[in-house]
Amino acid sequence: MSQEQCQASGGDANFKLTYATMFSPPEELHQRFDQALERTRASLGHEYGLIIDGQEVFTEAKLEDRNPADTGQVLALFQQGGAAHADQAITAAARAFPVWSATPWPERVARLRRVAALIRERIFEISVAMCLSVGKNRMESLGDVAESADLIDYACDRMEAAQGFVVEMGRDPLPGCTARNQSVLKPHGVWLVVAPFNFPAALCAGPAGAALVAGNSVVLKCSSDTPWPARLIAECFADANLPAGAFNFVTGPGSSLGQALIDDPRVAGVTFTGSLGVGMAIHRAFAQGPYVRPVILELGGKNPAIVSAQADLDLAALGVMRSAFGLQGQKCSACSRVFVQAGVYDDFLERLAGLTQKIVIGDPTRREVYLGPVVNAKAKATFAACCAELARDARILTGGKVLDDGELAQGHFCAPTVVADAPTGHRLWSEEMFAPIVMVAKAESLDQAMARANDTIYGLTAGFYGAPEEVDWFFQHIRCGVAYANRPTGATTGAWPGYQPFGGWGASGASGKNSGGEYYLQLYLREQIQARLLP
Repeated sequence: MSQEQCQASGGDANFKLTYATMFSPPEELHQRFDQALERTRASLGHEYGLIIDGQEVFTEAKLEDRNPADTGQVLALFQQGGAAHADQAITAAARAFPVWSATPWPERVARLRRVAALIRERIFEISVAMCLSVGKNRMESLGDVAESADLIDYACDRMEAAQGFVVEMGRDPLPGCTARNQSVLKPHGVWLVVAPFNFPAALCAGPAGAALVAGNSVVLKCSSDTPWPARLIAECFADANLPAGAFNFVTGPGSSLGQALIDDPRVAGVTFTGSLGVGMAIHRAFAQGPYVRPVILELGGKNPAIVSAQADLDLAALGVMRSAFGLQGQKCSACSRVFVQAGVYDDFLERLAGLTQKIVIGDPTRREVYLGPVVNAKAKATFAACCAELARDARILTGGKVLDDGELAQGHFCAPTVVADAPTGHRLWSEEMFAPIVMVAKAESLDQAMARANDTIYGLTAGFYGAPEEVDWFFQHIRCGVAYANRPTGATTGAWPGYQPFGGWGASGASGKNSGGEYYLQLYLREQIQARLLP
């Protein structure tokens, strides 16, 4: 393990931080997080500019990043960019594209590996900002940042493995001369990355890194809810000696800045992660342009888990609890639906409710806390409305309320909620809640459970708990991009580059290729066939 990997692992050379290993980290990792937390708290309130053409740019209107665990605390100040700043960023990226795309791919790989190294060097500072800004617990925050570096390195690995994606094709059988044909994958141009609030490290760094190593120039727009950790990731790109304008970072409202970026015909491709509604709007807007351009969309999920009568119920309950309530259910991969065979239904519910009641809730910077706040007041209101509806139509076993006692009153805290016996046609079986709520139903057979699991327009992740001989049946019939079996670290969550690439089918994704996998980098490239006659 390299020194940088060792730093990201808390000093233990035998420990690699992933979402699967985050539950038993070395003690030094906690110590270094606490040290970074102390340093960061002493310097809150810094103002950050946009990064355009290698320069800091400031605007009159400002954007506050507030702590969702203590809404009275301003963490940092950002710029509210608008249409003029979208134009500036795209102009800079368009100017840089010829230089960056002509840079030999080994040099591009070296520059992007430097970005990944800087992220690992700064992992604790970025993770503290993540914890404070997003509300993730410290281990999930560290995981998000570690994943961002691994996503960039994996894209570099794929470029190296493909040797720049230059492939010799067959030679024409032309009498009297020799023909040579090559397939060459080339970048598109200016690539726009629009990142969500919940993974402002990995879902900024991963797409931006892939686009850049492919030779595109990049404009990155992050969520206005969590700009601070995204900005710290952007600084790693800015400090890696890329050509001016090859990477640009902007903050501001989606309705003005974001729309101006989408509407600009100079943008050659876009990667968006977020809601189905916004993603489809981007897709339609792009279709109004002068020609067809690539759109990479990851649009959420309504992720099921199936529990067989032969399952280890303690294992199943633990995996479902971790996936349902990690990041307060605000993951597109969160487990929100569980279908349990009738013979073990009551036992499973008892175990799941018991584990849920033991979850430690509070300030996510504290090492014992698993569940922090939801991201904003709107998310809290959505949770409350869903719980009110479910209390009327189903059975709430635990949770079901906003938490506003004591120190929790200062933030957006919601109780992790387990719901049983909601009617089959209830709207919340199909609509994404993005809240700490999991719904559980009884299934008379595995086939019935599978039919209900697949009864959704989404197809992101899914989980199964049962006997080894049932696992192949699950993999054969489930319709999703990432399928897990008998996993205690998360029923439907925990993808990692090079291990479980992440992506979805149907309404969950547009490309059918998973980030952090064998086929993702090619999405940022287009093919040219070069045919020549040799003397």
